[in-house]
Amino acid sequence: MFKKHPKGLAVLFSVEMWERFGFYIMSAVYVLYMDKVLQFDDQRKGTLYGVFLAAAYLFPLVGGWLGDGLLGQLATIRIGLWMMALGYIGLTVSSPQLIAPFYVGLILIAVGTGIFKVNMSVLVGNLYRNKQELRDTGFNIYYMGVNVGATLGPLAATLIGAFFNNYNIAFLAAAIGMGLAIIAMEAGKKYLRQADSNSATVKAQIRQNNKDIDQKEFWQRILVLIVLFVIASLFWMPFYQNGMALTLFADRSTVAYKFLRPETYVMFNAIFILLLTPPLLAVFARMRVKSREPSTPVKIFFGMIIMAVAMGIMVWASLSGGDADKPMMSPAWLITTYLFITLAEILISPMGQSYVSKVAPQRIQGLMMGAWFGSTALGAFSSGIFGRFYSSISHHEYFLLLMGLSLFAGVLVLLFMKPLKRFAG
Repeated sequence: MFKKHPKGLAVLFSVEMWERFGFYIMSAVYVLYMDKVLQFDDQRKGTLYGVFLAAAYLFPLVGGWLGDGLLGQLATIRIGLWMMALGYIGLTVSSPQLIAPFYVGLILIAVGTGIFKVNMSVLVGNLYRNKQELRDTGFNIYYMGVNVGATLGPLAATLIGAFFNNYNIAFLAAAIGMGLAIIAMEAGKKYLRQADSNSATVKAQIRQNNKDIDQKEFWQRILVLIVLFVIASLFWMPFYQNGMALTLFADRSTVAYKFLRPETYVMFNAIFILLLTPPLLAVFARMRVKSREPSTPVKIFFGMIIMAVAMGIMVWASLSGGDADKPMMSPAWLITTYLFITLAEILISPMGQSYVSKVAPQRIQGLMMGAWFGSTALGAFSSGIFGRFYSSISHHEYFLLLMGLSLFAGVLVLLFMKPLKRFAG
C-alpha cells in the first residue's frame, strides 16, 4: 500500500491511527461517563459535548497559525500529542469527588486535538512536493489510518466495558494509545523533518512560491478555497446525521438485535472506509496510468451526488415504514445508507485536504487547512440545529431536504468547476 509513497506517510499513518484510537475510545464513553458516573443532567451533558466538539474543530485555526511559521508542524504536533495524553490521564483520575481533572482533561484534549489535526494534514501534503500525481492517493491512505483507529477505539471501549465495567480504565486505554502515537512520532521523525515548514527545503519552497504567486493570484486562491469551504460545510451537514437522525432512526424505526444496537451502526462508516479505500485507489491508479484519473474537484462533485443518493435511500426507507417510528425496518436500510455515505466521504474528506494542500499559498497553508476543519465544525453544528426538526416533520421530508441540500452542493461544484480546477494542478 505504501509502495512508491514517501516513507514519512507510513509514520503519519501510524501516529494518526493511535491518536484516533485514543480519541474514539474517549468519544465512545464520554457521554456515558458524564451520565452514569458524574450524573450530569442532559442539559449539562449536551453543553459539554457541543463545546468540546466545537473546540476540537475550531482550534485547527490556531494550530495552523502555530505550524505555519511560529513553531513548525513537528513541534506543534508534539505539543498536541502531549496535551492529549495528559488530558486522558486527567479523565482517568477524575471522579465525582475529584471533578477538576475532568474539566482540565477536556480542555487539554480539545486544544491538543485541534492543533494536532491540522498540522498532520499539512505534513502529508508537504511530503508530496515532488510527487504531485500521488498526492490524492496519499491522503486516501492517510485517511485509512484515521479509520483504523476509529474502528479499533470503540471495539476496545466495548471490551473494556464488558470485562471491567469501568470508564476510567477506558480513559487509561486512550492515554496508552496516545503514548503509542508519541512513540511512533519520535521513531519516525527523521522521515518528516524535510516536510516541516521550519526545514530549509520547505522554507526555500515557500520563498519560491511567494515569488511565483502575485497578489492577484494569492487572493484568487483564497477565494477559491472559501468556495470549497462553503460547499464542504454543506456535505458535513447530512454526514453528521450519523449521530442524530440516523441514530434516532436506528433506535425508533429499526428492528433491534442483541449485537446490533442503535449505537453500533456508526461503526459501519469506519469499516466501509477500510474495505472500500483500497479498491478505489486501485481504480484511480489504473486511470492515472491512462491519464484518465478525474481531477480532485470532479471527485468532490461525485461525492456530493453519492451523498444525495444516500439521503434518497433514507427517504425511501421512511416512506416504506420508517415514518411510523415503530421498530419494524430492516437494518439493511441503514447499512446500505452508510455504504453510500462512506463512499461519498472517501471522495470528499481526504480529497478536500489534498486540494487545500495543493491550492493554499505556502505561507498560510496551515491556516487554510485549519479553515477546512472549520468548515467541518460549521457543518457539524448545522447538523445539530437541523436535527431539532427530526420529529417536527415526517422523516421522509427531513431526509428529502438533506437530499436536496446535497444536490445543491453538487450544482455549486459544477458552477465553480472552472476556478476550482484552475489551481488544482
